[in-house]
Amino acid sequence: MAHLLGAEALHLEYPTKVVFDSVSLGVDEGDRIGIVGRNGDGKSSLMAMLAGTREPDAGRVTMRRGVTVGVLEQSDTLGDAETVGHAVVGDLAEHEWAGNARIRDVIAGLLGGLPWDAAIGTLSGGQRRRVALAALLAGDWDVLALDEPTNHLDVEAIAWLARHIKGRWAPNAGALMVVTHDRWFLDEVCTATWEVHDRIVEPFDGGYAAYILQRVERDRQAAAIESRRQNLARRELAWLRRGAPARTSKPKFRIDAANALIADVPELRDPVALRSLAVARLGKDVVDLLDAGVTYPASGADQPRTVLRDVEWRIAPGERTGILGVNGAGKSTLLGLVDGTVSPTSGRVKRGKTVQVATLTQRMDELDEHLDSPVRLVLERLRTTYTFGSGSKEQELTPGQLLERMGFSSAQLSTPVKDLSGGQQRRLQLLLVLLTQPNVLILDEPTNDLDTDMLTALEELLDSWPGTLLVVSHDRYFLERVTDQQYAVLDGHLRHLPGGVDEYLRLRAAQENAEPSRPGASGPVASGSTPSAPVLAGADRRAAEKELTALERRMQKLATEIDTRKHALVDHDQSDYVGLGERMAEITARETEVEELELRWFELTEQLG
Repeated sequence: MAHLLGAEALHLEYPTKVVFDSVSLGVDEGDRIGIVGRNGDGKSSLMAMLAGTREPDAGRVTMRRGVTVGVLEQSDTLGDAETVGHAVVGDLAEHEWAGNARIRDVIAGLLGGLPWDAAIGTLSGGQRRRVALAALLAGDWDVLALDEPTNHLDVEAIAWLARHIKGRWAPNAGALMVVTHDRWFLDEVCTATWEVHDRIVEPFDGGYAAYILQRVERDRQAAAIESRRQNLARRELAWLRRGAPARTSKPKFRIDAANALIADVPELRDPVALRSLAVARLGKDVVDLLDAGVTYPASGADQPRTVLRDVEWRIAPGERTGILGVNGAGKSTLLGLVDGTVSPTSGRVKRGKTVQVATLTQRMDELDEHLDSPVRLVLERLRTTYTFGSGSKEQELTPGQLLERMGFSSAQLSTPVKDLSGGQQRRLQLLLVLLTQPNVLILDEPTNDLDTDMLTALEELLDSWPGTLLVVSHDRYFLERVTDQQYAVLDGHLRHLPGGVDEYLRLRAAQENAEPSRPGASGPVASGSTPSAPVLAGADRRAAEKELTALERRMQKLATEIDTRKHALVDHDQSDYVGLGERMAEITARETEVEELELRWFELTEQLG
């Protein structure tokens, strides 16, 4: 593979910190590199130096003659007066950009619904980010350097971006460098991973999953080496202390063999224990949405807008559910019904007497009153110890131990809250929410500003949290990692997704194909859409409609049975683990059947048109 660019002995430092010290590496054609590491360790700085937008303090970056590098920075560089269309295609005539398959794909994937002639200054931050990404991807580059490209993108747009990157170049052409905390995207796109830490850059083969396996093995080997070193030191110390008469003895030290990397690793969560504890804290009833709907009244010239309709959702103790939906679909309204900040305009919401709901919002209101306080003092004001987990995994943690578990160093414990980074403030906000001891926790985009190591720490903390968990997140990896089931808000209805995020993406694709965009003032045409299955007619159509009706009846019956059996777990003897396991197996079998039926239902709806 041909060499595109490289770095030799890069050195970068700030007045109080050396970021890189003599780093050398290269990027070849066909490389798809994900850059990971803790916040503040230099990921963005490294990529900026390689892309030529930042000069190192020492060392040099070389680039093959004629190589072009396209850079997406985290900062917004778009002009407010510029239009969306001009930002993306510049002065190209319509027939020129419309005839370019790549530009059409970028516009369809990122700018659907955005007015083509809208001024950049009228757009939200997320919309501006989409325009900036579209403008970059519309160009022809040998190397793409993307800094947090998935920020402000929903699940669909992130899936589109992954497909676009994989199909943008031939396998052994072009190159990608990407800094992102989206672990699903790293796994889907990258063939190599660079970990930035301790002034160095350490390369690994493969995407995020392969990197984690290699890092665990590296850490295991390092631990074994350190263990041998410490044992040797202790032996030498003992030998010296015993004096000359004892020096002929050969004391032996037993060194435990390292465990296999994956073998015998327990389940991430103990669902029976957590559910039992959740029932004890919550009781039988949590929150039931019964035929609930929300319609916002007319405003000015706008008509009344129905956001949710006929929502039937009985939330169970210990339930862990992820909520999917496009921006504006009604996810926040749905969560508002659960936490009581939104009242239904039809149907009703039934709330258990012991329910205590806490919401981690995208704002940081919880920190406002603590901005001038040191981090440790903020937690010590609440309690001196906190209990996490249950049974054999129950732990009593001090505020300092909790903060350490969430990545705070001892020096940072005395730092005023206002001087923390965005990621550190986000972690502290989560702890404050958890420490109010809610039994229903709502997380609204909790992964913002967190690096991959902190996301892992957050997931581990949630694994031992006993209560009902509802999550809205565009981070697919996080959503699938911390929840056991997913729902989607589609056309104002709440729909269960037995097939998870993949099923949601299929349903959204079918929805988009059923309502193709048209040329007009609102935006450009999306072309090249996936063709639908042939539409049935005659006897075949009648048979399919009959089967579809039968499927819907069966799925509704199974949904009722699943709901009933989940609630029956509350009344079951919580010490009867065998019985609980059997009940859970029955529920799982029905959920599996629903998943199979929904796949068939999806096929039939495509054929019926």
